[in-house]
Amino acid sequence: MNHDITNEVLAEFSTAFSSNPVNRIAMNAVTSAGLLAASKNPIAQRESRHSYSISLEQGEITNQKQSGRCWMFAALNTFRFEVMKNLNLKTFELSQNYTLFYDKLEKSNYFLESILETLDEPTQGRLISFLLSAPLGDGGQWDMLCNLVRKYGVVPKEAMPETVSSSATREMTSALTRKLREDACRLRKAYADGSTLDELRQKKEAMMEEIYRVLCICLGEPPKTFDLEVTDRDDKFIRDTNLTGTAFFEKYVGLNLDDYVSLINAPTADKPYHRSYSVKFLGNVKEGCPVRYLNLPIEELKKAAIAQMKDGSPVWFGCDVGKDSSRDEGLLDTNTYQTDKLLGVTFGMNKAERLEYGESLMTHAMVFQGVNLDEEGKPNRWRVENSWGDAPGKKGYYVMSDEWFDEYMYQIVVNKKYLPDSYITEYDSEPIMLEPWDPMGSLAL
Repeated sequence: MNHDITNEVLAEFSTAFSSNPVNRIAMNAVTSAGLLAASKNPIAQRESRHSYSISLEQGEITNQKQSGRCWMFAALNTFRFEVMKNLNLKTFELSQNYTLFYDKLEKSNYFLESILETLDEPTQGRLISFLLSAPLGDGGQWDMLCNLVRKYGVVPKEAMPETVSSSATREMTSALTRKLREDACRLRKAYADGSTLDELRQKKEAMMEEIYRVLCICLGEPPKTFDLEVTDRDDKFIRDTNLTGTAFFEKYVGLNLDDYVSLINAPTADKPYHRSYSVKFLGNVKEGCPVRYLNLPIEELKKAAIAQMKDGSPVWFGCDVGKDSSRDEGLLDTNTYQTDKLLGVTFGMNKAERLEYGESLMTHAMVFQGVNLDEEGKPNRWRVENSWGDAPGKKGYYVMSDEWFDEYMYQIVVNKKYLPDSYITEYDSEPIMLEPWDPMGSLAL
């Protein structure tokens, strides 16, 4: 059998292509309009409706702009929901720049500590290569945000507003990444030359001072205290002075973060259901709680999310937003496009196979603000609050079909009171440690 693409083989391919006139029609459509536009399914759009049997009221839509802070925006959007409820506000926004500052600072420290923990690993080995690939990217996880909030609290957006560098993080992150890779090089070389761990940590402290300076220049220095001044729905003016970030969170958000657990759906053979998992070298606050998940069948994620929304609270979730989705229409539906039919191919991998072969993983975090239940109480579409501004979808809100939930939903966070006691026992059990490059170690952007 010939293994080369010869002129004869090319001629056979061309004959086969030309033999079906539909191929040329498809070629004309795609070369003129693009693959997705040409394969868009109008029926999927018509069948999506922004009406829900359970729908929560939220403030004005937020916008992460050119930054990978969706996980942060989504979590802060669940927190502001509580602030608005507690203070009787029509809308409110928490500072995403404040949490960004401390996330970058803590990630830098976490990275340098990881370098110190792996000094005997070969530089060209997979672990060091992985650590150096993205020392402090924008992405994150729910547990990472909780670690920041436990340590630093949250502040209103007015107390630390956005800057050019927070709204478009690429330049700042590039400079910090360059510096941290150089710092890693210096630490490893000093170790090879005989420096002790104490001496290396002294060097690290000076490195962290540089990181702090760069962050202040790009993002501004975070406030140590601030005043809250807002007007509620009844035109009552509210003032609370000299607050810290942690005091504000305790007083006006009031959630016990220890009550919230991450549930994942990873239907691969290497991850049995009803087991807890964590990921090596995944985190930001070094002394904080490690990322932890409980792997469950997809229907269990749905039950927990619905129970929490029925009780009046939104739900943070992570998914693969780029699959079968239309940004302009705000649609997440497995029937959004008919690309396979247009190209004459089959996309037949199941969810587990897509995870195993790098075709899908969690890429983005958003918030469930509602769900539509049919006459039998089963969900058929979900109301999604995104953080891409109010232009996409219906003023920033998306519709997710229940079929899309099955295929591309990977993580939700709910209060443990909506779970059976047996699940909490499973979550609290000693976690199975996953490698840093496992798809369940992906970060939402």
